[in-house]
Amino acid sequence: QEPLVESGGGSVQAGGSLRLSCAASGYTYSSNCMAWFRQAPGKEREGVGYITSVGTIRYDQTVQGRFTISKDNPKNTLYLEMTTLKLEDTAPHYCPAHYKAVCQLQQELFTAWGPGTQVPYAS
Repeated sequence: QEPLVESGGGSVQAGGSLRLSCAASGYTYSSNCMAWFRQAPGKEREGVGYITSVGTIRYDQTVQGRFTISKDNPKNTLYLEMTTLKLEDTAPHYCPAHYKAVCQLQQELFTAWGPGTQVPYAS
């Protein structure tokens, strides 16, 4: 089993909603820190939000109040519920994880990355 596999991506319009999933292997799902990142073409990869193994959740200010991170422990799956979508939200999204003590939205901390799922804008 791949350690992390994202799914649920699809074309979206402004104001729309979408839920992304990240299926993890048992070992990876028990990581201290799991997060969502995104990277639009020509831009730096940016953190969307993270959740720690004890359930602490933090969001980037650009998505605060619009996005929700959750976990389904029996399914070893991480979710990202996105609402009131904006053009700047349309980018491939990634679900990384790591076992380090500090959980922050710094991509260099994350050691395991999924292949990503596309979230393009529906013109």
